[in-house]
Amino acid sequence: MSTYTCRDLTTLEEFAAVVELERVIWGPGYDEVVPVPILTVSVKRGGILIGAFEGARMVGFVYSLPGIKHGRPTQWSHMLGVLDEYRSAGLGRHLKLLQRERALGLQVDLVEWTYDPMQAMNAHLNFAKLGVVAEEYEENIYGESSSPLHRGNPTDRFVAEWWIREKRVEERIGGAVPMAPVLTVEPVNRMRAKGRWMEPTDLNLSLDAKRLAVEIPIGFTDMLNDAPDLALEWRAATRKIFTTYFAKGCKAVDFFLDRSAGRGTYLLVKQ
Repeated sequence: MSTYTCRDLTTLEEFAAVVELERVIWGPGYDEVVPVPILTVSVKRGGILIGAFEGARMVGFVYSLPGIKHGRPTQWSHMLGVLDEYRSAGLGRHLKLLQRERALGLQVDLVEWTYDPMQAMNAHLNFAKLGVVAEEYEENIYGESSSPLHRGNPTDRFVAEWWIREKRVEERIGGAVPMAPVLTVEPVNRMRAKGRWMEPTDLNLSLDAKRLAVEIPIGFTDMLNDAPDLALEWRAATRKIFTTYFAKGCKAVDFFLDRSAGRGTYLLVKQ
């Protein structure tokens, strides 16, 4: 990260640069940007907004708002955006760790955000590298998005819970690698080849095991572009899986990425 500098953003000019970066990252026609006045007010009242720069150019940012959950202060991380050409450099993770530092300074224990559970690389970052857990599944939470990244697919999301003071989080951000489970894990679904893609099969919504495995394919964004009907099939299948098993008291506690096999696997544990 030595080629980058990161700092808290506080000026109107910096807020305007964030808005322009939102439009670039989320694509042409995206009209759901967080505008300058909202950035201004939320930063003045406990929000966290950090920008990443290469020289004078802003190449990424992370933004969260103050919130309350069960009567306790939290941060709701609304946006993490990094330009495509910088995503493989670990910049997103670095921004999240800076966000954690700021949240700790605000005496916050919990940072939450939503992400698409079909996005395997985001799941890998969230679970394997940051140590989140998830037990809430929101159906089409943002409605139909104008971003070309979503291609008309329902905006179903996990609510990621990042308990930033817990030992597990400290271990993951310290580099501890999640190990594939060695105890018995029951598969909830399977995948099989369908041309260049994988399709869901063998869904089992009646399991009563303590540990469950849910498979998803890598490359969902490309699937949205090139095979939107199959992407909808995956959305419907995973919606059934997660809403069913979360309602039974399960929680997503880990994610295992297998790039060579083109898949990732969630580990669900019954609480």
